[in-house]
Amino acid sequence: MAPAEPHPLAAVWDRLGRKADLRAKAGLTRTARARADAIDLAGNDYLGLSRHPGVLAAAEAALREHGLGAGGSRLVRGTTGVHEAFEADFARLTGTETAVLYSSGYLANLGAVAALAAGPVLLDAHAHASLHDAARLAGKPSDTFAHNDLDDLERQLRALRPALVAVESVYSVLGDAAPLRDLAALTSAHGALLLVDEAHAIGTIGPDGAGGVAAAGLAGDPGVVVTATLSKALGAAGGVVAGPAALRRHLHDTGRTFIYDTAPPPAVIAGAAAALAIARESRSARTELHRRAALAAAALGAPAPAAGVCSPPAGDSHAAAAWAARCAARGVAVGCFRPPSTPDHRSRLRITVNTGVPADDFAHALDTVLEARP
Repeated sequence: MAPAEPHPLAAVWDRLGRKADLRAKAGLTRTARARADAIDLAGNDYLGLSRHPGVLAAAEAALREHGLGAGGSRLVRGTTGVHEAFEADFARLTGTETAVLYSSGYLANLGAVAALAAGPVLLDAHAHASLHDAARLAGKPSDTFAHNDLDDLERQLRALRPALVAVESVYSVLGDAAPLRDLAALTSAHGALLLVDEAHAIGTIGPDGAGGVAAAGLAGDPGVVVTATLSKALGAAGGVVAGPAALRRHLHDTGRTFIYDTAPPPAVIAGAAAALAIARESRSARTELHRRAALAAAALGAPAPAAGVCSPPAGDSHAAAAWAARCAARGVAVGCFRPPSTPDHRSRLRITVNTGVPADDFAHALDTVLEARP
């Protein structure tokens, strides 16, 4: 019997398999595994609110009232009073006129950039991948400026004449802060909007945890648009875009990632709302967050972070993965960031502070990371 002919599309999967083999040789394989019990220095639950009794109680009450899912997109059947209340609360905290909820921070960034990119888009080279993806998907010319380099930004503003400049207030890999007051002054002088992703700043910096924009005295500035995720210090899931009142109507009418996506579950947003209220009053937790982050940076020889992220260099991708694996084997979960996830193309361990971890456990975990260092 003649051997069966190969399927005409088998070559597609062979090609992908060969690419996966090449990534494995370079130490760039990524695997999603069920998390094991460990001291958490890897997640983004900065204030430990994902398990706060008040947050869980609020989510449980909304779950019983509204059911598991939202039941539709925001403009059809998915909006509840829970969604509207959170938008109002977030706007009050950040000093913006309005806020719009999304099912993830990624979609919030895609929606905001697409809606606001009336012309070219300029991004900080270290801005989150979602912002770079959004600029490409917006279909407008785009470019980057050197990280936190105001001189390079001014040169690029003159050359590209962008409609939108996108940055993070606290950068997700290196953990450093953007010079927001200077950025806002430059973008305003050149007629460009400034979009600030506050993912790692909401709850961790600024007055009552209002973020970097508020800390810079720019709350409510009509030249600044804020985006954020609910999955970091608020311990939940979802995203938000906040800014002038006209922005809400524009997003409702034209924002594809808002119009065509199912609304985030009411129970999750109710939990996020409770977390937002708790975070506003969590001054001692923010103080402890900064103390621990500074302690980790000093111990690991990394720059002092702006909030809860510390990312020491870890050699090449193989060395970084091995360091993270040794930590995991000793009961400590850490992040392992390798290209292309690192904007400076260097492999790094990423330590994130969670004040829900007992102080003694945090100290033990930090000692373990140091002992496991190559």
